[in-house]
Amino acid sequence: MADNGGMFIRELERGDGKVLKIRQLCSGDVGCVVWDAAIVLAKYLESPEGPRMKEASVLELGSGTGIVGIMAGSLGANVILTDLEELQDLMKMNIDRNADLITGSCQAKVLKWGEDVTEFMPPSNYILMADCIYYEESLRPLVKTLKDLASPETCILCCYEQRTTGKNPEIERLFFELMKDNFEIEKVPLDKHDTEYRSEDIHILQVYKKN
Repeated sequence: MADNGGMFIRELERGDGKVLKIRQLCSGDVGCVVWDAAIVLAKYLESPEGPRMKEASVLELGSGTGIVGIMAGSLGANVILTDLEELQDLMKMNIDRNADLITGSCQAKVLKWGEDVTEFMPPSNYILMADCIYYEESLRPLVKTLKDLASPETCILCCYEQRTTGKNPEIERLFFELMKDNFEIEKVPLDKHDTEYRSEDIHILQVYKKN
């Protein structure tokens, strides 16, 4: 569904029939559209096998349009969506557009990976990230931010689409290499994903910081 402002409306129906309506830009960089991994993670949050979102404190990294964090807020979580300065207006627009469904809270803030995270402490119950493993130069800043933000009790839910072309396999390998010394990583089995919104190419990882 297109509107007249150079944007496209992506709808995502929840299990109770209520519909998230997310604006995405018709053109732009990676943060401007709703990616499949974001939809898979958003639907996992409300699945019977997913995490308990009600009253949880949640921080989302690389929020983009904000669909994952807004889903969490609609399930009762208190959420901070984070991304670069140029995506703040889009995230805030989508928070406002779905305000009637948000039973917890949602706010948008600037967070650049690798920089100071004092503003976001103490650690959240959950850190969410969907399709954040894509630029080689961003991997070390991303891992530093995860180390700085997470406590051993923080559950990091990382969802990504496995891509086999170009440098993608090497970028994924490097990410896991950088993570292994400080984090324990467990793959969520495919049969635990939402029954409709799942794909063998899209993985959800449950990650905890080592003591």
